[in-house]
Amino acid sequence: MGEHGREIPAVQLADSPDVLDARAVTSDFDPDFFADGGIERLRNALASGKLTPLREKGLRIGAPIRKPDKIVCIGLNYRNHALESGMEVPTEPIIFMKAPNTLVGPHDDVRIPHKSQKTDWEVELAVVVGSTTSYLASPAEALDHIAGYAVSNDVSEREFQLERGGQWDKGKSCATFNPLGPWLVTADEVSNPQRLHMFLEVNGQRLQNETTADMIFPVSHLIWYVSQFMVLEPGDIINTGTPAGVGLGLRPPRYLAVGDEMHLGIDGLGEQRSRAVATP
Repeated sequence: MGEHGREIPAVQLADSPDVLDARAVTSDFDPDFFADGGIERLRNALASGKLTPLREKGLRIGAPIRKPDKIVCIGLNYRNHALESGMEVPTEPIIFMKAPNTLVGPHDDVRIPHKSQKTDWEVELAVVVGSTTSYLASPAEALDHIAGYAVSNDVSEREFQLERGGQWDKGKSCATFNPLGPWLVTADEVSNPQRLHMFLEVNGQRLQNETTADMIFPVSHLIWYVSQFMVLEPGDIINTGTPAGVGLGLRPPRYLAVGDEMHLGIDGLGEQRSRAVATP
């Protein structure tokens, strides 16, 4: 929590309104925190009463992860979204990358890029990796490698992504294109990641309204699958795909304009409110 670049690591228990200062345990929630057993140390500090409430009130909420090594994204992972996009339902997960410096807080402004007329919204379940993960033998092992879950908005510029040639990454990696949070909810608090309702509204109109049960490839399969092609490190983020209702799929298509407000959320993981602004 706090100003850009001066955030304070904080924790909030589900049954308490207090926001606790986590600096007694870590300087930040970064890859080193997850690699070094940070979540367990945080639990121990909470149990011993070592953490005290933050004195500052009304602080900005930043992204719950700082500087992940990578953000891995899964395309077309909801059947109805694939159909609305006019694309075939994939037989294997579609993988692309998003620049880690796209991460912003859950209520930060989203900047529409210069010359963009097709900036789009995508509510997604984000999975945060908790331990080094490579060549898993089966999806059954995957859930043991998850630190937690968060709400993600995989903002996309469709012209850059689909009409300009090359890979999808350049339509996904513009500044501010990944609001994340408000919380990282630890894996033990999410009994089944395939039973979470998710929604997104633009200017009060609900456009995405689905559950993670509609995923083509569930979370466990995705982690197993990605681990066959790259090493997942602690703190890495996997955006697991978006349901139907994106601007690209509307008839006629509709995209973000300066001043539009996005409101999105996932059961148990919190909600975001972001405003579209012009890039200076």
